[in-house]
Amino acid sequence: MNVLKLKGKIVENGFNNLTFAEAIGLPVSTFYRRLESDGIDFTIGEIQRIVKALKLTKYEAIEIFLTFKSQK
Repeated sequence: MNVLKLKGKIVENGFNNLTFAEAIGLPVSTFYRRLESDGIDFTIGEIQRIVKALKLTKYEAIEIFLTFKSQK
């Protein structure tokens, strides 16, 4: 997951972490934990709510949620 791109989209849409966590129905502490784990702990339902709240295109959602990290 590309956490930096997600954070950028959150700000672009006028949210901060607190207001965004509320918008997607997560306690802010849970949202922070999900981000700190590089997003691997987000559930499918949470990802769907994120995509909807940020009005992401399919391409943007793929860029954010389906990135691969190289193992160097």
